[in-house]
Amino acid sequence: MIGIVLIEPEIPQNTGSIGRLCLAVNAKLHLVKPLGFEITHARLRRAGLDYWEHLDVTVWENLDAYLAVPTERLFFSKKATHSLFSLSIQQTPLHLVFGKETKGLPEHLTQDHAARIPIFDPKVRSLNLAQSAAIATYEVLRQWGHL
Repeated sequence: MIGIVLIEPEIPQNTGSIGRLCLAVNAKLHLVKPLGFEITHARLRRAGLDYWEHLDVTVWENLDAYLAVPTERLFFSKKATHSLFSLSIQQTPLHLVFGKETKGLPEHLTQDHAARIPIFDPKVRSLNLAQSAAIATYEVLRQWGHL
């Protein structure tokens, strides 16, 4: 099973879209506080449509609480040296961990087990969080033989 983890997400539309992705692939969504919005925020519900109530979601009080739970994790950072597509991903269950939209993940988390999604034009600083989560999720499912 895949878990998609958002560390301090700031944009409700991204979280709503990722929630819809989680429901579509039977993944669990983990949200790590502080959040940049209320879970009941209208834009979050609009982005997730009417699916939010069916979503398996856990809200963590802080990063330390989330990290205290033992699980396999793959962190994502535009600064990572390994491309997602060069990795052999066998671990299951696996959490795909993404940082906040404006700052990404704390650097100490991305030193080991971090991946990047290749961007070929240097004018593009990063991909949208929801796009990144979808790319990573479907690559893991592909490698696990689910596609």
